[in-house]
Amino acid sequence: MNLDAEWLETDGRGGFASGTVGGARSRRYHALLLPATRAPVARMALVNGVEAWLETPGGRFPLSTQRYRGGGDGQDVLAPRGQDFLVDFRLDPWPRWTFQFPDGTRMEHEVFIHQTTGLTALTWKLLNPPGASAAYRLELRPLLSGRDYHALHHENAAFDFAPCSQEPGGHGVVWQPYPGVPGVRVWSSGTYRHEPAWYRQFLYPEERARGLECLEDLAVPGVFAGDLGHDGTAALLFGVAEGTTPGLPTTPSLPPGVNATRLVMSLRNDEGRRRSVFRDPLRRAGDAYLVRGGRGTTIMAGYPWFTDWGRDTFISLRGLCLAAGRFEEARDILLGWAGTVSGGMLPNRFPDGGEPPEYNTVDAALWYVVAAHDYLHLAPRPDEAAGLERRARDQQTLLNACEAILTGYASGTRYGIRLDEEDGLLFAGEPGGTTALTWMDARVDERPITPRVGKPVEIQALWLNALNLMAANSARWRLLYEKGRVSFGTKFWHEERGCLYDVIDHDGQPGERDGSLRPNQVFALGGLPLVLLPPAQARRTIAVVEQLLLTPLGLRTLAPSDAGYCPHYEGGPAQRDAAYHQGTAWLWLLGPFVEAVVRVNGDTAAARAEARAKYVDPLLALLPTSAGLNHLPEIADAEPPHTPRGCPFQAWSMGELTRLALSVLH
Repeated sequence: MNLDAEWLETDGRGGFASGTVGGARSRRYHALLLPATRAPVARMALVNGVEAWLETPGGRFPLSTQRYRGGGDGQDVLAPRGQDFLVDFRLDPWPRWTFQFPDGTRMEHEVFIHQTTGLTALTWKLLNPPGASAAYRLELRPLLSGRDYHALHHENAAFDFAPCSQEPGGHGVVWQPYPGVPGVRVWSSGTYRHEPAWYRQFLYPEERARGLECLEDLAVPGVFAGDLGHDGTAALLFGVAEGTTPGLPTTPSLPPGVNATRLVMSLRNDEGRRRSVFRDPLRRAGDAYLVRGGRGTTIMAGYPWFTDWGRDTFISLRGLCLAAGRFEEARDILLGWAGTVSGGMLPNRFPDGGEPPEYNTVDAALWYVVAAHDYLHLAPRPDEAAGLERRARDQQTLLNACEAILTGYASGTRYGIRLDEEDGLLFAGEPGGTTALTWMDARVDERPITPRVGKPVEIQALWLNALNLMAANSARWRLLYEKGRVSFGTKFWHEERGCLYDVIDHDGQPGERDGSLRPNQVFALGGLPLVLLPPAQARRTIAVVEQLLLTPLGLRTLAPSDAGYCPHYEGGPAQRDAAYHQGTAWLWLLGPFVEAVVRVNGDTAAARAEARAKYVDPLLALLPTSAGLNHLPEIADAEPPHTPRGCPFQAWSMGELTRLALSVLH
């Protein structure tokens, strides 16, 4: 049992709850109530955790674990140490812990989010119920902040401990710690006792490892305490109080005669039925990334710190929605984004603060064209007339958006993105600029680490695929595709290395070529509808990529032999950003790579079976023990032991694994 592994529960609107198997929070993002106040963005940490103790005839035992800053010896302090009594952890259908104490008492603890209401439910149940309930007592202290989820909270005089309201009998309380911050409604099977206190110097080791501030103070307004009932159960629910945040699902007072334990059991049954429709672990994990918000259905790029990003959305959609059979969600996402085309570009990101969307990526719009055509090809055709009419309208909307994208790029748009009429290829970027337009977009001190100004190889693969997909609508796109395809074949082949150049017309200089060995070339062979190389060159390219870039957890972003190679992704923000695309392995790149391997081996049943056994089955086996349990991380170190890094729950990592498992290799 890996006590540091992380679990995730999502509320379907961009909010979530998360933590570690051992119970001690290791990130600033670990919390029990963390809603998106302008769904799916502007998340706030409201309830960070709970301090829980069980009193039995044999003693008083902790059910929670906290990590604090140590003393003079510099060692972290765990207190209390509920993890010492942890004997089992399960994740299906939601996180469930089993504790066994020295006196023989066994207790089960569960956490889940009920997506319809957004409530976070916590339950405790004795597995050997006592004959006399009064002999067993549970005490629960909620740990509150009320902060932006990227920030940290510190002791201050402004925090308001006083309840705004209290349920009759003391089983429910509402707090609003700060003006303008969503209020927290708590229901409990125990009775509330007001005991305000600050718990200081919680330590988050993952933040420390990332070179960030890592200490936090949290407020405890009071205690919910009570004897366990005749069935040995107790419950605690957290939700956003009604009237404190417009647009958020909120929780009113309990109806007369309804107690917290019965309500939790009802929510538990309802949420269990909702989750039972997911037939396999991939679909269950994928559901976490599909959310509803002010812009309709969208995809969260990852948890805990990403929101919905354009590039990530359209890459992930092909696996999380299309391969998984969630066509209605795919439709809603594609139609929702269709109205955001501007100058041929699509937004890369919608800022948390409500600022205008950021149009600073060259590939998001091209991925949209690919995803839209995949949807139109794969979505079942309806039988009834109304359904056919809706599909015809949708198709026209999507094709209009795709046409606007190609027209904008061909005419020229932001950041020097423009068609080169001479060769039919797409130029992107401004020499000396501060913006990196491809997916390799890390910057340090406003300086792009991998600017890739010119004609990057995967951008040409996307551009040629988009032109070909739209060729049926316009002779212009057909002619451009034919010209560009010939140019691609003659200009990108690197005979000496036996693979493709990463960028031609590098830094705006005609004829200059960047021969850095990177994984972007695989998109000319896999991950997109078209294969752009003849068979002999395709086989040589894949052999080079497999030999120099492949790791068990993805493709390296730079070959070890190339200048600037970084073997490990670690240190402070600047050091990590400098390594992000300079060697660090990315899991999502296994999607196009494995598809390319299958294609160069004839796309036969035998080739698919071999690829599944070699590349996909090991990842499926990894899911239950991954750093983000039942999910895949964003990245990993380029060198053994290939430690998982970055975001522990990443949409395009899961999306490409799902696409491979349920579509490409099916």
